[in-house]
Amino acid sequence: MKKVLMKGNEAVAEAAIMAGCRHYFGYPITPQNEIGAYMSARMPKIGGVFLQAESEISAINMVYGAAGAGKRVMTSSSSPGISLKTEGISYLCGADLPCVIVNIQRGGPGLGTIQPSQADYFQCVKGGGHGDYKTIVFAPSSVQEMADLAVEGFSAAEKYRMPVMILSDGTLGQMMEPVALKYPAPKLPTSDWAATGTQGKRKPNVINSLFLLCEQLESAVVSRFERYKTVVQNETRVEEYQTEDADICIVAFGISARVGRGAVNLARAQGLKVGLIRPITLWPFPSSTIEKAAQKVKAFLTVECSMGQMVEDVRLATAGKKPVHFFGKAGGTIPSPEQVLAEIIKIGGVK
Repeated sequence: MKKVLMKGNEAVAEAAIMAGCRHYFGYPITPQNEIGAYMSARMPKIGGVFLQAESEISAINMVYGAAGAGKRVMTSSSSPGISLKTEGISYLCGADLPCVIVNIQRGGPGLGTIQPSQADYFQCVKGGGHGDYKTIVFAPSSVQEMADLAVEGFSAAEKYRMPVMILSDGTLGQMMEPVALKYPAPKLPTSDWAATGTQGKRKPNVINSLFLLCEQLESAVVSRFERYKTVVQNETRVEEYQTEDADICIVAFGISARVGRGAVNLARAQGLKVGLIRPITLWPFPSSTIEKAAQKVKAFLTVECSMGQMVEDVRLATAGKKPVHFFGKAGGTIPSPEQVLAEIIKIGGVK
């Protein structure tokens, strides 16, 4: 299969187009600007819509409008921009609208830095906006996965009528790797719930997240969480690497997982039994895989480009059965395999 050399930001944009996305709304922010630039060049040539909104708040509400009309729509931003979009994301979830949201993370809090980070885990996995809701969160670890998960994201969003987030970082967004962009022809949605005009043939569809009666809101939220159970059953994704006989198991996602794999290889070369669990979906989180691993490993080491956020979910999954250690770097610094190996040796008590 022919491959082309692309940045992660470009690959996620082209893959979205190949998945049938014809509406993109965004606002510039580093380090994801290549996504908007790519869409601005491509969309007019294929009959699509690119619009640079006056703010992130405007962009996410434009997504709401296009999604409500049953269109495949995407937006993207980086960490502070996602913060501005969170109210709109809550509204999208409250109205059960499908879309894809890309977050190319940078360091924070505040304006922070334009360097890569994974410190938006809590914001994106736990909600970030108001109310009881979830979004499916994919965590790619390569340029190829950024493309593949964008395509799959539209299908999952429409299947479960909910937003899907691609949670990446500045390293993967700017990194160039060979990527194969060949996918089956997209099956575009025929949304009987969408606001597309009645033509006098049916009752109007209402896209809304407002429920004035407590009983109505409770019923809607409970029904939504029943759907989330199906998402957990069907969409939880995880990769394991050399975990069969591991004494220590690294848990890492995204760019940190690539570092973790390198640390596993270094450890194995020294005769240390180390493995890696890589969550591909951060929600739903692969708790059962970690729970199963806790029956045989001696300890876990969570590696993140943050001060430690996913580590809490790993500890919940282990239910206190095994110790869970953390090693991370903040401020835009990425740990090295050698640093992770040193932490493994410290945990394992190896001199």
